[in-house]
Amino acid sequence: MLDYTRVDGLSAADVERLRAVYEPLTESVRELVDAAIRTEADGDTVAMARAEIDAATARLRAAQRDGSFGIQYGADGVPMPWGNAVIGIRNPSAPPVVIRRDPDGSVRSDFHLGAAFEGPPGHVHGGVSAMILDHVLGDAASKPGAHRLTGTITVRYRRLTPLGRLRCEARITHTDGFKTYAVGHIADATGVTVEAEAVFIEPKWARG
Repeated sequence: MLDYTRVDGLSAADVERLRAVYEPLTESVRELVDAAIRTEADGDTVAMARAEIDAATARLRAAQRDGSFGIQYGADGVPMPWGNAVIGIRNPSAPPVVIRRDPDGSVRSDFHLGAAFEGPPGHVHGGVSAMILDHVLGDAASKPGAHRLTGTITVRYRRLTPLGRLRCEARITHTDGFKTYAVGHIADATGVTVEAEAVFIEPKWARG
């Protein structure tokens, strides 16, 4: 069984306060990652930057949790999947993807992928596209109180996905017992670049 941790006494206002503290830090580290990839600074400048980064890392390491962040919930049920590889606001390796749900149940997200997500020159790594689709389709297939995990996913790469502004969309096609089927795609300004279909399973321990 997965560990979803409820933090008693942590109100929705407390969650927003914590977000205001940590999200800007993550954004700064994302900028640092991009700068580290693309810098042409000389050796002395790089050495100085490394010393400053190491010092900052030591300060942050002075107070940290054991293990991963997991998924936590405040007392009001506000979710905090903040370490997640796709949507985590405390994970600098996440784009992050912000998912919006439409009235018809479908989901969508507009996001930006920069230098840290490159595979072929100037284009998104195929594994990154697959990871984002897996998450967004899974979000479409899920609902509050229903834990649905990826059973299978098939990804078709129709053409290279350029780095930059992108959109991902997904929807449920049908449900059959504890299986939910979803489809979706990633697109750039000129059309679909990657599409996927997947089956999501409600695990035995989560079935009522």
